[in-house]
Amino acid sequence: MRKSSGFLISEDQIRQRITELASQIEKDFMGEVPILVGILKGSFVFLADLMRKLNMDVQVDFLGVSSYGKSTKTSGIVKILKDLGTSIEGRDVILVEDICDSGLTLKYIVDLLRSRKPRTIKVCVLLDKKERKVVNINLDYVGFEVPDRFLVGYGLDYGERYRNLPYIRELFPEELSEAESDEK
Repeated sequence: MRKSSGFLISEDQIRQRITELASQIEKDFMGEVPILVGILKGSFVFLADLMRKLNMDVQVDFLGVSSYGKSTKTSGIVKILKDLGTSIEGRDVILVEDICDSGLTLKYIVDLLRSRKPRTIKVCVLLDKKERKVVNINLDYVGFEVPDRFLVGYGLDYGERYRNLPYIRELFPEELSEAESDEK
């Protein structure tokens, strides 16, 4: 796997930024017990590291959605694969996602959760592809702004591969071809 060229966010950079995000969340929710809602599957690595850095009580739940399939672009159609197991009515919710690309999936999820009457909803994303957004969505906590490239690692995948990388890097066109041929 390539590490030496292309866009890269190192393991140390990720660790440092998560510490900063946790500090900001602690200040914003002092004295509260927010529920962290992770979007499966991509956010689980980020969510686990973020919650371990929080020096406060939190609850955790997950929402499973699909909008990419095996493609490198969102389909624009969001399917709920796993719903929350906890009521969020009257609760402070922090929606935790790995990446905001077009914003379509996040907007759909925020609207869905808002219909369940939480007290507050904040959105925390590790990566924001600002230039790709097609809808206006408020991101309260952002780890890194990233260029419009297909990224993998630290929970982000392509065809369920690369999630286990401890850093984030660009997926190169020849790797896309290799991954597709491996599936045949």
